[in-house]
Amino acid sequence: MAKNNVKYNQLNSFLKSVQKNDIPGLILIFGESYLLKHAFKTISSFLLGNDNNKQFALDTLEGGSVSMGDIIEQVSTFSFLVSKKIVAVKNAPLFQTQQGSQEISFSQSDFDHLIDFIEKGIPPNHSLIFTTNLIDKRKKIYKAIANKGLIIDCSVATGARKADLDEQRAVLQSLAGKILSNSKKKIDNQAFHALVDLTGFNLHLFSQNIEKLIAYCGKNELISIADVKTVIVRDKKDPIFNLTNAFMAKDVKNALFYLNSLFTEGFHPLQILKSFENQIRKLILVKCFTEQFYQNNTHISLKRISFNLFKQSVLPKIIDHDEQTKTDSQGQDEYLSKKSSKKKINKSNDLLLAPNPKNAYPVFQIFQKSENFSLNELSQSLIFLSDLDYRLKSSSFDAKTVIENFIINTCSKGGFVYAEKNKNRRHYF
Repeated sequence: MAKNNVKYNQLNSFLKSVQKNDIPGLILIFGESYLLKHAFKTISSFLLGNDNNKQFALDTLEGGSVSMGDIIEQVSTFSFLVSKKIVAVKNAPLFQTQQGSQEISFSQSDFDHLIDFIEKGIPPNHSLIFTTNLIDKRKKIYKAIANKGLIIDCSVATGARKADLDEQRAVLQSLAGKILSNSKKKIDNQAFHALVDLTGFNLHLFSQNIEKLIAYCGKNELISIADVKTVIVRDKKDPIFNLTNAFMAKDVKNALFYLNSLFTEGFHPLQILKSFENQIRKLILVKCFTEQFYQNNTHISLKRISFNLFKQSVLPKIIDHDEQTKTDSQGQDEYLSKKSSKKKINKSNDLLLAPNPKNAYPVFQIFQKSENFSLNELSQSLIFLSDLDYRLKSSSFDAKTVIENFIINTCSKGGFVYAEKNKNRRHYF
């Protein structure tokens, strides 16, 4: 029997290496919706082959609107028209903890019924395919499917780490290559990067834009950046960390660009304010550490240090600092628990400089960017944001303009001065 867990980009080669009878009757496809859709089309076409009655062999059910009993009954029922049968349950609520008020969610009894059905075996030439965006490998139902069925993994990293962004870009490059090869066209590097910047990691939108460019460039074999700028309208939804990253780099132009994008997408000013607050609090913790670090390490510049040297010379001291922070926090919790009838346990990692030291690169980045600010600038910024929080909750004004001015003033060469000038109007005192 072939392996029972296949990545989406290995599915075609996997199917070439097996016979139809090698494919289990139970299949779970999960992950990114565009890749999931194409994986479903590939596996169902493989199972049904050249059957002239394909339309009668595929029953599609919508998860959340069908009971477990109906699903099992459908899979167990034989057809008079076809010998092969696929029952597909799209958006199956196998792992979600909450469902909409009008949706059907599965109980533990439903899962037990399904597991029992799986153990007994799905009827020959019948297939049950579940599709879902998210999974939980800890759940019993996942383990049952992994043990008896085939799992097709269509997930793509969605984070902002370099490795995540590289994976996303590789998926987009592969998708562009497949679509362009069918039309015997190519796209130059500048045009590709511009297209990614305009659309973000949205495979449905990205594929539609590639098709638009193919139609627009006509007989030209190469899609250029000029074609992209002419045809494609920016439709990328920027995550809020793009704004805070530009702010930490003191990149005023991009910070204002991302701020405008977030307001256009409907972000509330308080959401943006809280993101700035969280980032500045983190930077203050870093600056307090680095001021002590520089006292004993005058020969090291965190602004120009390499990643490898950072891991060797700085990261061990950060880890020691975090261990001491944990010890102090635990001692405080124990003291408070003795003074109160309710035991207080602090499980927050907010005070740690490297909550996950195995992933050192984000720690390296924030330490480098902290060098763009003085501790006084950060303190002034935090006081301003506290005042702004009060104003947003108590009055009406043009919040976007105020935040724009904050970005410009904080990222200017002269630094940000606020507290002394506004000491008589600071509401949080």
